[in-house]
Amino acid sequence: MRVTEVRPYRVAVPEPELDELRDRLRRTRWPEPETGAGWAQGIPLSVVRELCEHWAGEYDWRAAEARLNAYRQFLIFVDDLPIHVVHARSGRPGALPLILTHGWPGSVLELIGLVEPLTERGFDVVIPSLPGYGFSGKPAGPGWGIEAIAAAWAQIMGTLGYVRYGAAGSDWGTSVSSLLATADSEHVCGIHLVPPLAGPAPGEELTAAERDAVAQLRQRARDNSAYSEVHRTVPQTVGYGLTDSPAGLCAWMAEKLLTWGELTRDQVLDQVTLYWLTGTGASSARLYAESIDQVSGWITGADARQVSVPVGASIFPAEVPRPSRRWARRRYPDIRYWKEHDRGGHFPALEVPELLVEDLVAFFRPLED
Repeated sequence: MRVTEVRPYRVAVPEPELDELRDRLRRTRWPEPETGAGWAQGIPLSVVRELCEHWAGEYDWRAAEARLNAYRQFLIFVDDLPIHVVHARSGRPGALPLILTHGWPGSVLELIGLVEPLTERGFDVVIPSLPGYGFSGKPAGPGWGIEAIAAAWAQIMGTLGYVRYGAAGSDWGTSVSSLLATADSEHVCGIHLVPPLAGPAPGEELTAAERDAVAQLRQRARDNSAYSEVHRTVPQTVGYGLTDSPAGLCAWMAEKLLTWGELTRDQVLDQVTLYWLTGTGASSARLYAESIDQVSGWITGADARQVSVPVGASIFPAEVPRPSRRWARRRYPDIRYWKEHDRGGHFPALEVPELLVEDLVAFFRPLED
C-alpha cells in the first residue's frame, strides 16, 4: 500500500445540488403513521417529517461547509483511492499529532469541532473520512475493511511527515485505531478509544455492573441491530433507497443519531446531508460486510488478541457496549487512562465535546515525549 498522489481540497457543493435536494424533500411520498406506540416500530413519521421540513426550509448546509473549509484539506490517494483528510497544525514546535477516526452514521463533521480545542492545547489534528464515506473515494471492489483502512492511515501519517503520533476514535474508529496500533506500532505512541471493544472471559463471574452491560448489549442485539445485519448482508439492496430518497436516508440515519445520543436537529442533518450530497448510503454500508464479524468477536470477548501500546478509554453512560476495565485489560494490557462519565452517549464529540477533549489531553499529554 502506498500514497500515489496528494491534492489540495476544498468543499464546494454546487447550489443546484442543494436546490434538487430541497425539491426531492418537498415531493416525498410518505408512508402512513406507525401503528405501534412511540418508537416501537422504528423512527416515528412525525419525527422524520419534522426533520425533513426543517431540512428543506431552514437548514443551512453552507454553515457546515464553512466549518470544514476553515481548515486545510487534502485528497490523499492511497493505492489510487482518494481519502479526504482534514489537517490542522497547532503551531507548537514538536506537537504530537492525533489522527481521529469517525464511524457510521458519523463523518468528519462529527469530529470537526474537536480541531480548535485540540490545536489550542498544542496537538496537531488529522481527520480522514473513511473510504466510502463523505468526500473520500468509494472502493470499486472488496478488500477495504478495517485492516486496510488502518494500513492506509499509517501511509497518510507518514505522507504528512509524522514519525510518531497518537490515534483516537469511536464506533469504527475504535477498531481502526486498535489495528493501526498493531500495524504501525513503531510509530503509534498510544490510542484513545470510545469505548475499547472487549468482553468477558469465558466462564468469568460477572459483577452487577458487568451483568447490566451484558444485558444491555443483548437487548441492543435483539431490538436494535437490524441496520447492522442489513449493512452486513445486503448493502447494495438498501443502497438504492438511501441514494435515491433523502427522506429515506434521513429516517435510516436519524433513527440511530437520535436514539444513540442527544443531538440537535442541525447536528443530525449535518451528518445526513453529507451522506446525501456524496451519495455514500451504499458505499458506507459496505464496511459492515467487510468487517462487522471481526468487530463482533472483540465486543463479545471471543477474540481478545492483545494490543500492546498505551491505551486511554472514555466510557459514556448512554453508550452500548460499555465494557468494564477488567474486560478491556484482557485485550489492552497497558491501560494508562480510564474515565467513566456521568453523561454522554455514542457521539461525545457532538454531545459533550469538552469532556472528550479533556480526556484526550489527559491521556496523550504524558505521551508527548
